[in-house]
Order: sequence, then C-alpha cells, then structure tokens
Amino acid sequence: MRISRLEQQEQTRERIVAAADGLFVERGFHASSVGDIAAAAGFTKGAVYSNFAAKEDVFFAVYERRARRGVLEIERALAELEVPDALDAISRAAARRRGTAEDGWLAAFFEFWAHVIRRPALRARFAEIHLSVQAPLAEAVGAHVGRDVRAHVVAAYAMQLGLSLERLTLPELVDEDLGVRMGRLFLDQELRDGAVG
Repeated sequence: MRISRLEQQEQTRERIVAAADGLFVERGFHASSVGDIAAAAGFTKGAVYSNFAAKEDVFFAVYERRARRGVLEIERALAELEVPDALDAISRAAARRRGTAEDGWLAAFFEFWAHVIRRPALRARFAEIHLSVQAPLAEAVGAHVGRDVRAHVVAAYAMQLGLSLERLTLPELVDEDLGVRMGRLFLDQELRDGAVG
C-alpha cells in the first residue's frame, strides 16, 4: 500500500525527531550536528533542512514531543489522585528517572535553555513550551487553593528543575523525597496564604 506524500513527510520528520532525541540525550545539543542527526535518522542533511529551518527547530520538535508526554503524565496523576498526592507522585516520578537516559535529556535541556536566553525569538518559543507543561499544575493547584497561583507554580517548578540539576552533581544529597518535601512546603504555604487572604 502506497502512502501519501504528506504521510511520507510526517514519517521522515518523526524519524529525524527520534534520532535527534537520542543524540541530544547522548551528546548534548551543541555536540550534535545536523549531519549527525541526518545520519542517525538515515537521511541526508537536505532531508533535515527540508523539514526544519535550523538545528534549534529540531530541538524544539523534540522538546514539544517530550512536553506533550509530560503533560499527559501530569494530567493522569491529577485525574487519579487528590492534588497533594498528585504533586508527590509527579515529583517522585521525576526523581526516579535519575540515573537513566533522562539525565542526558536533562543536561541537554539545560544546555539548550542557556542557548536560547540570548536569542529573544527562541527564548519566547522555549517559554511557550515550558509554560505548557506547567499549565495543568497551575490550574489544579489554583482550583485547590482557590486563586491564581501561576507565578507560584513557576517558582515551584523552577525549584524542582533546580533540584533535578543538583541531583546530576550531588546525588548523595538530593534524594527522591527532597522534591516531595519541598513540594509539600509549597502547597502548605499556598493553603495558608489562601486562608489568610
């Protein structure tokens, strides 16, 4: 059965994104060239450039795919558990990925984040994806405490990312439960602030 040109292009794009994901995890963003990505996907550099304008666009495609999966995991936890327990489960799941290929992704993620800071258009695109992962948390916690907590969720998310980064260098100090304890402190404070306000 023949596939359409659009389906073929989508398959090509998916192979490129999957290959890039593996290379970014293994080598990082800067050390993975467009040629490397093309070769890993079984294509020429031209095939990459016919689907993506630049290597940054490939990274964004990887990040968007990972962000969608993250949002689904968060939404699933929030659907199955009460908000405090869901936050614990989300934090524990992130901590359990330590020592896996996810450490490579985390390193590439921070590398790319630093890369986009000085590039306003890329920074805005990064921020949009970044906030999309936080959105279900902000909505659920906001509903739980009865007010808009988006800024506080950004802070709590940043703390969790910071702990993830520290886990890469100080695994003996940043155990699985530290993020859970910090998340509970955040939620307890939000509940206290709501009671006062």
